[in-house]
Amino acid sequence: MNNSRRKFIKQTLLGGGSFITLGGVPLSAFAKEEFVKLTILHTNDVHSRIEPFPINDPLYPGMGGASKRASIINSVRASEKNVLIFDAGDIFQGTPYFNFYKGELDLKLMSAMQYDAATIGNHDFDNGIEGLSNMMPYANFPFISSNYIFTDTPLSGKILPYKIIEKEGIKIGVIGVGVQLEGLVDKKLYGNTIHINPIEKANQVATFLKHEKRCNMVIVLSHLGYKYSSTVVSDVVLANESKDIDIIIGGHTHTFLEQAVMEKNKKNKPVYICQAGFAGLLLGKIECYFKKNTSEMAVNTDTIKIF
Repeated sequence: MNNSRRKFIKQTLLGGGSFITLGGVPLSAFAKEEFVKLTILHTNDVHSRIEPFPINDPLYPGMGGASKRASIINSVRASEKNVLIFDAGDIFQGTPYFNFYKGELDLKLMSAMQYDAATIGNHDFDNGIEGLSNMMPYANFPFISSNYIFTDTPLSGKILPYKIIEKEGIKIGVIGVGVQLEGLVDKKLYGNTIHINPIEKANQVATFLKHEKRCNMVIVLSHLGYKYSSTVVSDVVLANESKDIDIIIGGHTHTFLEQAVMEKNKKNKPVYICQAGFAGLLLGKIECYFKKNTSEMAVNTDTIKIF
């Protein structure tokens, strides 16, 4: 690591900025050790917003759009070595592009942007489970769902329960969890899909990834929603009830979080929740600095406005 980057990390940590340490890492360690930097970009609830909002839109004039997002992603890739891109569901439904192309265009564009994985949102069933299955060949990235069981559906064998990605020796375990479909989505659209308690399943898979697969970090792609006034399971509830999850990239509630919200898990360790609004207006950005050969890291979160 060069002196300028070492100085930047140390000054940011000491200065109480947006950098957050995980696992109680001594500041001196960040000044002396070699690091692997991982940059995670994320979207959620894009809802087939292929083009920018109209220039005369009263709330988001000219904002968003796949082309602008792709340009930003390319710019990040040009300046960073280890980049991952995830989506937290509801890729489909919201503009005539979905009505006409049924999701084909969305997945082709995400493939061109080199997404690494996505999870499934409730609106991704809007053309039925067979319609969703028919779109899978257009995605050159996996869909991950840990708590939907698709055994007796057209999606059988097409959805991963988890994925492990390795960058410079750092192993990242990725989980996907989805919202309860019953009462939210017409039964005929999701067919024989079985929903499993997301807290129980996420904990089970996270523990497997952390302790058996030796992942340095576990990320959950969640379409549960950020937070509710009721007892409905949310990202906040999941974080509080977890043990081995580090970061939750959320969706469903269209929540604009400029920076991550920190919650404590069952081990009294931090879990960071991120969500980037909706309609591709923002691109979430998470920077992780790992001390080599450990799971110790510093995390910086931000969002990039797409306009």
